[in-house]
Amino acid sequence: MLMSHTDRPAKLHYLANGFRVLVPGDHVVCAVSGARIPLEDLRYWDAATQRPFATAAIATEALAPR
Repeated sequence: MLMSHTDRPAKLHYLANGFRVLVPGDHVVCAVSGARIPLEDLRYWDAATQRPFATAAIATEALAPR
């Protein structure tokens, strides 16, 4: 039986230049905004804290020194 991973969050391991899928799914949730990010659109994350971000602006703000 084929399993559909549509409408299920994926669990990823974020690396410096990519990510590895640990649990299949079709999206992740932005760590700041809570927005749903389709895996094919995922471009921004922090490998050190293992957090995805929906946009470059959100990532920049979240990673800015305090």
